[in-house]
Amino acid sequence: MTRTDTDLVIAGGGLAGATLALALAKVVPSLRVTVVEAFPLSPDALPESYQPSYDARSTALAWGSRLIFEQLGLWSRLSAHATPIEHIHVSDRGRFGATRLHAAEHGQAALGYVADNRWMGLCLMRELLDTGVQWEAPAEVVDMTPLAEGVRVSVRSGEATRELTAQCLVVADGGRSGLRDTLGFQTRTHDYGQHALIANVSTADSHRFHAFERFTDAGPMALLPHGSASRPGHQSALVWTLTNEVLDELLALPDDDKCRRLQERFGWRLGRFTRIGACNHYPLKLTTVDEPVRTGVALVGNAAHALHPVAGQGFNLALRGLMTLVEQFRLAVAQGASIGDLAVLRRYQTLHQQDWQQTVQFSDSLIRIFGQSLPPLALARDAGLVGLDLVPGAKRWFARKAMGIGGRRAMIDHPSATHREPTNHD
Repeated sequence: MTRTDTDLVIAGGGLAGATLALALAKVVPSLRVTVVEAFPLSPDALPESYQPSYDARSTALAWGSRLIFEQLGLWSRLSAHATPIEHIHVSDRGRFGATRLHAAEHGQAALGYVADNRWMGLCLMRELLDTGVQWEAPAEVVDMTPLAEGVRVSVRSGEATRELTAQCLVVADGGRSGLRDTLGFQTRTHDYGQHALIANVSTADSHRFHAFERFTDAGPMALLPHGSASRPGHQSALVWTLTNEVLDELLALPDDDKCRRLQERFGWRLGRFTRIGACNHYPLKLTTVDEPVRTGVALVGNAAHALHPVAGQGFNLALRGLMTLVEQFRLAVAQGASIGDLAVLRRYQTLHQQDWQQTVQFSDSLIRIFGQSLPPLALARDAGLVGLDLVPGAKRWFARKAMGIGGRRAMIDHPSATHREPTNHD
């Protein structure tokens, strides 16, 4: 096999790219990994302590994602600022239907967790300091050329561009990946004609580690417990689906009026809304790539599939895909094959495809079903939610979807992982 500058180039050092780099360092330490990140990161100059910000953006982690981070030896560090979701309440505004999930009923400590993105990034970087992963930042991958054995990757830093040879390039630079488009991958996009407004809010009543999924005639909204790993507090992470017109109107309002509008849509299950933080927003689109791999290159995370946030499954789906890719890289190295071989990458695609298809369908169907206001459909929704609450088998299926478990698990065990014996509910 031709000697290359590195074995793998990861384009993007965000949550997906950094997690992939860490997993490979733990599971396939013989691989030389280079992460190229546009943001000016400095892995050797991390803050000594983490001070959570009220306006910090966060990610919902399913129980299955916790299991993965446990395998990677990261959970003990990450859990210090991960707020557990012990209960989930799903309801349809103005209707009687509702269903409730409780972690204790499934033998788990939590159904999932909410963690600040910055905290997750810091945990990953601290863990990566003890590995041989190489970083180039600020820099970006601007192009890739196939070679007889591997790929040539063009990396730009400032005004200078240099070439790196590698066995494989993994594109992990997010849902608005310019590199994906440069390399000619074809995407399919369904525009929901809505925006997601993201903010942290405070309520008069404690969330008591409850997450709320509230479907309304204007779109779904979610409130996730946030702020403390041990004490039930009053802060929640809000995801509010709005039409473009309503979004513009809402953003122009003072905070007190924003809280009143939110109160009207969500109701009083957490008492009065007392504070809303900085509001971020982004357009909602379902984006998929039919063929996310080709010889020497693979798309992962949001670069391969971007979902509606209604079910909170975006990063969890991406994480399961990353572990499947790690599994295939490990097998390739053990067999003396190049990690960029099309057969290796197609096995990854085949194994991950069923998971992402089911997750996309699950998320998209929730939007389509709960986006209908016709009375017969509304009654059917009510019956479905009540049925989920009353029928143990249906409720267990729904809970396993929410927890991100029940599907195929990648075999990524390694000597340094923190092992946990699976329960009967895993």
